[in-house]
Amino acid sequence: MVKLKLTTIGTSTGVVLPKEVLSRLKLEKGDALYLTEAPDGYRLTHYNPDFEDKMAKAEDIIGRYRNTLRGLAQ
Repeated sequence: MVKLKLTTIGTSTGVVLPKEVLSRLKLEKGDALYLTEAPDGYRLTHYNPDFEDKMAKAEDIIGRYRNTLRGLAQ
């Protein structure tokens, strides 16, 4: 567990992530993070939850129309 401290950044409030956390999450300055609600509180992640939903829908379509897509690819 890593304790994060809120700090003032200009007229906003922000969180400074330690270098170890950035390294472990494979993040760099300018990358996006997503704060999502979870059953036990909140989750901070660099994965876009909307992208996961869209990929699941795409995989469903690909599965249903596999033969059609193969024909179009030729």
